[in-house]
Amino acid sequence: MRFDKIWLNARLATLAPERPGLGVIEPGAVAAVDGRLAFVGSTADLPSAWDAAERIDVEGRWITPGLIDCHTHLVYGGDRAHEFELRLAGASYEEIARQGGGIVSTVTATRAASEDDLVRQSLPRLDCLISEGVTTVEIKSGYGLDLETEARMLRAARRLGRERSIEVVTSFLGAHALPPEANGDNDAYIDQVCGMVPLLAKEKLADAVDAFCEGIAFSPQQTARVFDAAKRAGLPVKLHADQLSNLHGARLAAEHGALSADHLEYTDEDGVATMARSGSVAVLLPGAYYVLRETQLPPVAALRRHRVPIAIATDCNPGTSPVTSLLLIMNMAATLFRLTVEEAIAGVS
Repeated sequence: MRFDKIWLNARLATLAPERPGLGVIEPGAVAAVDGRLAFVGSTADLPSAWDAAERIDVEGRWITPGLIDCHTHLVYGGDRAHEFELRLAGASYEEIARQGGGIVSTVTATRAASEDDLVRQSLPRLDCLISEGVTTVEIKSGYGLDLETEARMLRAARRLGRERSIEVVTSFLGAHALPPEANGDNDAYIDQVCGMVPLLAKEKLADAVDAFCEGIAFSPQQTARVFDAAKRAGLPVKLHADQLSNLHGARLAAEHGALSADHLEYTDEDGVATMARSGSVAVLLPGAYYVLRETQLPPVAALRRHRVPIAIATDCNPGTSPVTSLLLIMNMAATLFRLTVEEAIAGVS
């Protein structure tokens, strides 16, 4: 058999369920024909009389599955670099938000950007992820807070997937913050968000629906209304849960069969147990923990005890995690959250 290219003398992290741990094969080989995998396995199991146009000796380096960044806000306009100085001076996430900074300041810049602008500004961020081996990325909306801009963000995200050889999965995050024109009426705005869900689903712009359940965002009751709208539209849900306080967001997400509950710094044992029963994934985001200089760690021991699947992601966004390196996030997950190397690799695979 003739391959176009073969990588030899590798340590393969297959993560195959029938193998323990990372499912390591060593020495391993990976071969490709016409840009597609033709062989993955032990060197000893290569077909007899094989040949290859190009042979690469990786000298014992790791080869892993394509990496997955499962939580990003990669599409947005403008930047919020100045907020870093505010945090160094002692301003909290909540204080910056209440002063008109945070998410709402990005909303202003994103609303002013065209779809082409958003694609142009976002491509360098996406290229950074691709350069580190990311082959699948989730991209949320949430910086429009009106139907027109939310749809524009999701269209830009779809275009990014077409312009690069990467799978893009989109999430509608209309329930991210209260827009200025809502005049403090959270319930009325949630009515609007619930009305956006079927329209975006009909256009096939959103693969899932997300929300931010927090004291500075939306209550559990308001979040549940968004989830009900998603269910009616046939879309799965996920949740920014228990990042800054324990509103029992993890339990809420699990009770609605969420794909994942993300952040989880303040999640309690009951929330973890409910996630275990529902099969929801815990997505840990050490970049935001680091930038916000948080001290409350997510309940990693409880997640392990209840065997809740753990994923990690960049949370790439302009304010609280301006990070485009999933490899750095893996390091942070190990050093800050005490994940094992095996857990970190599995969490992005």
